[in-house]
Amino acid sequence: MRTKGIAMSARARPVATRLAPAVPPAVAYRVPSEPRSSGWARGELRRQLRRWRVPGEVAWAAELLASELVANAVRAQAAGGGWVGIRFALSGGVGRLRLEVRDASGEQPVVNDDVEEDAECGRGLVLVDALARCWGVEADGTGKVVWAELAVPGAACGIARR
Repeated sequence: MRTKGIAMSARARPVATRLAPAVPPAVAYRVPSEPRSSGWARGELRRQLRRWRVPGEVAWAAELLASELVANAVRAQAAGGGWVGIRFALSGGVGRLRLEVRDASGEQPVVNDDVEEDAECGRGLVLVDALARCWGVEADGTGKVVWAELAVPGAACGIARR
């Protein structure tokens, strides 16, 4: 067999079109349990959402939710310090973006519907409840994971082809 002037064995197969690396469908981080970690998480999520090509309004809501969830985790374990786990996952086949934040506190989050107008905090889960398609809490042996999901219209896991 000859291909472009190169002698090849009859059993040889032409090289397939090379695929560019796929954008991972999930990323995870561990950040210090400090107030500034909320902003860091928001920035990392923004970069990941651009890679996944998640549209504007969904991206804006996701950044806000991630910021609130991380701030709540930091506040929940304020006395102990430590780390906060963060995971962002895009399920393109089902059009879902899942945000997960893990902390070492066993304290369950509470939606505070009657926050004073001039209160500086207490509205985080009200926002999560209003913006997320669904959200919840999963306890584990050393703490909990608070998660929220957003619908992503036309989502597809970012498999780029050359």
